[in-house]
Amino acid sequence: MSELWQLGALELAAKIRSGEVSCRAVMEAHLARTDDVNPHLNAVVRRLDDEALAAADAADAALAHDEAVGPLHGVPCTVKENIDVAGTPTTQGIPALAEAVAPVDAPTVQRMRAAGAIPFARTNLPDLGLRVHTRSTLHGLTRNPWHPGVTAGGSSGGEASAIAAGISPIGLGNDIGGSLRNPAHCCGIASIKPTVGVVPMATVVPPEDLMLAAQQMLCEGPMARLVADVRAGFEAVAGWSERDPRSVPARLTDLERDERITVAVMADPPGGETHPEIAAAVKHAADHLADQGHHVVEAAPPDFEETSMLWAMLLIADINAQRPLLDLVMSEEARGIIDALIAQYPEPTMQSSCDLQAARFKLMRDWSSFFVEHPILLSPTWAFPAFEHDADTNDDDVRTILGDTLRPVLPGNVLGIPGVVVPCGMAAGLPVGVQVIGDKYTDLRCLTIAEQIQQAEGVHTPIDPVTA
Repeated sequence: MSELWQLGALELAAKIRSGEVSCRAVMEAHLARTDDVNPHLNAVVRRLDDEALAAADAADAALAHDEAVGPLHGVPCTVKENIDVAGTPTTQGIPALAEAVAPVDAPTVQRMRAAGAIPFARTNLPDLGLRVHTRSTLHGLTRNPWHPGVTAGGSSGGEASAIAAGISPIGLGNDIGGSLRNPAHCCGIASIKPTVGVVPMATVVPPEDLMLAAQQMLCEGPMARLVADVRAGFEAVAGWSERDPRSVPARLTDLERDERITVAVMADPPGGETHPEIAAAVKHAADHLADQGHHVVEAAPPDFEETSMLWAMLLIADINAQRPLLDLVMSEEARGIIDALIAQYPEPTMQSSCDLQAARFKLMRDWSSFFVEHPILLSPTWAFPAFEHDADTNDDDVRTILGDTLRPVLPGNVLGIPGVVVPCGMAAGLPVGVQVIGDKYTDLRCLTIAEQIQQAEGVHTPIDPVTA
């Protein structure tokens, strides 16, 4: 029989509802797992043991009184430390916000609680989430459970590391440059970057208001080992909220029962190199879909390379506008990484910013036309396996990471479209995340296709962390 910490979120919820296990037993199992493996990983940076155990007892009492319960009733969950959890600091990974306690939950946390989930820990991220590697000035380095010498990804690296190692069955992160998908690839778990506006996000810790690039590209979403659990988390948190003016009550497209569609396969995205084992993993995922009756073709969306450049220029405009504030709170190392990014692109002007928005609109229009003929695009998440710790601080490596490694993940942010990561295969002994991409508001269809891949491929986490 599996240990409780090895089970997925929905399986735990089913065992709790049936009375096979108690909410307290499930919570205690995950707290014990945190004791066992987190000292090596440093994925969890704040524990809420007393509050979580009290909530578990209350959840058991609700079942004993035959009260109506949500789909994730009694399931432990973790939350990245730049998402508000009432009564805890939203630190953003920096000492300046170490005591920035939020009095209320973020909308996603509120909705996870409404679905029955119980937050029991906060997870690490890099300073202000502005790296694809998780090392924060406040909490230090998070390790990848697959290999102690390589990155867990970023910026939701604490979440991915914790979930892959069995600390948590499900958690919340966010994504402006792959931050939900990068760590999923590195740690061998699943995640979704939703269509922008489908999942609301808000904070009460200043600055509360998003600048333009963040309005267009930033979103929150769930992470888990199983795509089915990601879907359950997504359905729990999606929907309009008065706290996020971008949010919409969208009607989302799913795959009809027994429907078969055309899937475009882009195993080696234009504009750079791709590790051969990662390209092979994407093709292997495509084979799974072909075996299930989908029409699989090799194709790439128009102007793919341009989207990566647009991502950087959009983000740089926000960073430049906030630079005086960032310099006050960020470490010298983090400032150096930002400088290396900015140095690769011309300084934004009013004209270039306007041109950028027009170029983005054209790309959105052209990709939508592509999705009419190819409703799903299958691609790598990263073009290379997880890199060694802090490689993103080396100027030469930064150019490689931005130019090659990250290029498959950035269009989703620029265009505001959904992308689901599902583990499929290995490269250089490390997990590979295959990305399932669709047009706006096809989040459920992307999840269904990703689940079909996972059903054929199997699940390879949780794992005991490799320590040497």
